[in-house]
Amino acid sequence: MTSDRIRTALAGADQTKAVVMGVGVLGETGRTFTEFLPGTRAVIVADENTWAAAGPGVAESLREAGVDQDAPIIFPGSPVFFADDAMVLRVRDMLAATDAHAVSVGSGSMNDVVKNASDLLGRLYVSVCTAASVDGYTAEGAAITVKGIKSTVTCRAPIAVIAPIDVMAAAPSRLTATGLGDLFEKVPAGADWMVADALGVEPVDWDVWDLVQGPLQAAIADPDGLRRGDVQAVEALSEGLQMSGLAIQVHGTSRPASGAGHYFSHQWEMEGYGREWPIPLSHGFKVGLGTLAMCALYELILGVDMATVDIEERLASWPTFEKDQARVAALQPIEVVRASSLAQSGAKYLTPDAARERLERIRTVWPELRARIAGQVMPAADVEDILRRVGAIHHPSQIGVTLDQLRTKYVQAQVIRTRYTVLDTLQEVGILTTLVDRLFAPGGYWYERAAEPRWTDLV
Repeated sequence: MTSDRIRTALAGADQTKAVVMGVGVLGETGRTFTEFLPGTRAVIVADENTWAAAGPGVAESLREAGVDQDAPIIFPGSPVFFADDAMVLRVRDMLAATDAHAVSVGSGSMNDVVKNASDLLGRLYVSVCTAASVDGYTAEGAAITVKGIKSTVTCRAPIAVIAPIDVMAAAPSRLTATGLGDLFEKVPAGADWMVADALGVEPVDWDVWDLVQGPLQAAIADPDGLRRGDVQAVEALSEGLQMSGLAIQVHGTSRPASGAGHYFSHQWEMEGYGREWPIPLSHGFKVGLGTLAMCALYELILGVDMATVDIEERLASWPTFEKDQARVAALQPIEVVRASSLAQSGAKYLTPDAARERLERIRTVWPELRARIAGQVMPAADVEDILRRVGAIHHPSQIGVTLDQLRTKYVQAQVIRTRYTVLDTLQEVGILTTLVDRLFAPGGYWYERAAEPRWTDLV
C-alpha cells in the first residue's frame, strides 16, 4: 500500500513512521494507531464536512482495533475551519482535557491545527487525509497565521498518515485542484533553490531534491483525470504531495517545497484576502497563480544576460540599509505585515562589499546557471493550460485581483521572507521592476491574457 518512493523517504524521516496510502485503507487506521501509539486512547478531531467524508469509518476502525475513544471533537462545517493561533489554542485546550491522542480527519488547516496543538501538549498524533489538497500532511511544522502573519510554526509531524485514495478522489474537485496548485510550485521553487545553490547562499541537498522532483511530473501529468476524480491520477498527485511533505521533514525546512511562488499566497494570506468568502480562497489556488506568475517571469529571465552586469554602475546606486528599509516599508501598507517584512528583508540586506562579491558571483555562474534553470522551469503557457484543465485559478481576474495588484505582488514577494529566491537576484542586479513591468506591458505575458470571469464557485 506504500510505494517504494515513500518508503525511501520514510527511511530518512525521523518523525513520521508510516504513510498508508491506497484505495480502501481507511480501515487500516485502527491497526496503525495501535502499532505506533499502543495502549493509548484516541480522540477524532474533524469538522462536519470531513467527518461526513471519513469520520465514521475512522471511528469504526479504531473500535475494531480495540482502541478506547473519547467522543469526537467535531467543528462546524461553515464557516470553514481556519488555521490561526487562536484555533490552535482552542484545540490544545480541548485536547488537554483528556489524555487521548488526536486523530486528525481532514485536510490542510485541520491537520496543521491538530499538529500544532498536539505538539504543544507533547503528544503524537495520527493524520487521516480527506483530500489531495496540500503537501503539509507529512511536513515537519505547521502553516499557522500567528498574530496576522502567515508563519511556519515548528512542531512535530504526525507519527503516521492514512491516505485513503478513494476518499480523496471523492472530495470536491476544487480541493484536488488546490493540491495540484500547491505541488506545481515545486517547479519554479526548484529553480529558486538552484539559484541559491549557485550563488553560495544555500546548497541543494540532491537526495532531498529527488524526493520532491522525482515524482513531480507524474503527479501533474493528468489534470483532466484529477478534475474527474480518477483514482490513479489522484493517487499520483497524493504521492507527490506526501513526498513533498516528507522532504520538508527530512531537510528540516520547507526549502525543498517552497519558493517565491508560495510568497504570492503568503502575501495574500497575511492581507486576509479571500478569507471571508463563502468558500475561502484556498492556499493552493493562490500558490498555483504564484507558480504561473513566476514561470512567466523565469521566461523573461532566461533572455537576460546577467554575465554582463556592470558591477561598478550597480554599486554606484546601491542603497543604504536605511534606504532599502524605506523601500520595503513603502511596499507594505498593513502595519503588521510591514513590521515582519522589514525584519525579514533586513536580515538579507547586503553591504556594498558583500554586494560586490554577490554580483561577481552572479556574473561568473550565470551562463551555466541559466542552462540549468531552462531545464527546470516550464513555459508559462503550459502551466496555465494545466491549471485551467484541472479547474484551478489561472488568471488574477478570476479572484478579483487586478493586473496592477498582481504586479505589486511580485515586488512584495521579494521582501516578505529571508529565503533567497531569484527575485532577490533580480533586485541585486537592479532589474526586478524592469522585468516585472515587461510582463504587463504590450507583448508581455499578462498583457496578452484576457481577463476571465470570476470563479463562480467562490462567490
